[in-house]
Amino acid sequence: MTPHDSTSASAGPTTGRSHTHAPVATPAFENATYAKVTWRLLPFLFICYVAAYLDRVNVGFAKLQMLSDLKFSESVYGLGAGIFFIGYFVFEVPSNILLHRLGARVWISRIMVTWALVSAATLFVKTPAMFYALRFILGVAEAGFFPGIVLYLTYWYPSARRGRMNALFMIGIPVAGVVGGPLSGWIMQAFNGVQGLSNWQWLFLLEALPSLLLGIVTLFVLPNGIRAAAWLDERQKQLLEDNIARDGYAGAEASLRSIVSNGRVWRFAAIYFCCMMGLYGVSFYLPTLIKAAGVKDALDVGLLTAVPYAVAIVSMILVARSSDRHNERRWHLAMAGVAAAAGFYASTLYTGNIALVLLTLSLGTAGVLSMMPVFWTYPSSVLTGTAAAAGIAMINSIGNLAGFVSPSVIGWMKDVTHSTNAGLVVVAAALSVGAALTLTQRALSVSPTAPEPSRA
Repeated sequence: MTPHDSTSASAGPTTGRSHTHAPVATPAFENATYAKVTWRLLPFLFICYVAAYLDRVNVGFAKLQMLSDLKFSESVYGLGAGIFFIGYFVFEVPSNILLHRLGARVWISRIMVTWALVSAATLFVKTPAMFYALRFILGVAEAGFFPGIVLYLTYWYPSARRGRMNALFMIGIPVAGVVGGPLSGWIMQAFNGVQGLSNWQWLFLLEALPSLLLGIVTLFVLPNGIRAAAWLDERQKQLLEDNIARDGYAGAEASLRSIVSNGRVWRFAAIYFCCMMGLYGVSFYLPTLIKAAGVKDALDVGLLTAVPYAVAIVSMILVARSSDRHNERRWHLAMAGVAAAAGFYASTLYTGNIALVLLTLSLGTAGVLSMMPVFWTYPSSVLTGTAAAAGIAMINSIGNLAGFVSPSVIGWMKDVTHSTNAGLVVVAAALSVGAALTLTQRALSVSPTAPEPSRA
């Protein structure tokens, strides 16, 4: 029984199937097939990621009122925001292996429903210990979602198409900022005191509902893999399987022990850690930075946080398309890291000037978010099968420890210096290190299995 058989629980790439009987596909047929897959999968996965990221970082908006209501310090907030990633780290690899074995449909649904329930439960927080516990459990609940989707996309797309596909999925992060900023600001302004709940309590409750509903819908709309997709005919399935099989020869099927001892995987993890230092610095502190620039109204803060994320949406797509078109990853990734570092450092020079703060934070946000889809073409191209499931999860879990370090460092430095500037300098330095590490990585030439990867 192959992983793509409709009766199989696993959703991994097809192995052991014959790929010699299908006629050679024309470029038009191939592009039309990938366009069909993209329209069927990417919009739904994108919406799920928007909901996921909103639930992960809405604590940054809740902070505007939550800290004063509960008498929490900046250090308590920073530790609580970051402890999410300890639970995430511990359960990431097991979660991704379970997704590979049990299938994406059930496992992604489980992840989304449980994180929605835990996120909503944050409205009951009264003490720092409760805050830490729920953030940790939220990390456990969500572990495996992002790397699971990155792995899932490798079941459908060869490496030549993954840069753009990763970008179409990962723009869920800036879209969550564009949509979530104004939405969170409106909830904070409109719901304060309704039914005896504070605005931050309503924020956690209302923003958990989309994830809960989407988790249930996932059971009915997400196929485990190519063979389970009833909306593809046999010729289309064979084409997709042939391309994945050809592409897979460039990768490496390996044992879990060899993944852990692989120096290249650890270098991937270090680069991603530096990238995540920037991402979670801005994710958890962007509302605070804008408020510090002189904007006081919660709705205005929410509206202005949408600006850097809107710039990042355009940047992510353009950089990923350029990377695919030029068959080049290393310099695209490094230069995006340099731009991010420059933007975050420059933002410390213009504190109090909202226009310049927005401009520099937009550069930093666009740079760090443009790194992500290009970065993930690397591990997904050199690892396959169980090695990919474990390796991608390991890289993501180690990299996401920056989600613990970044807000904790910024929160501690703000308590000590009464400014976020020192923390942002640390973030800029980490991004610079990530760019330098990228340039020590071997260049990756993707397999040209697709006649025109920019079309689907």
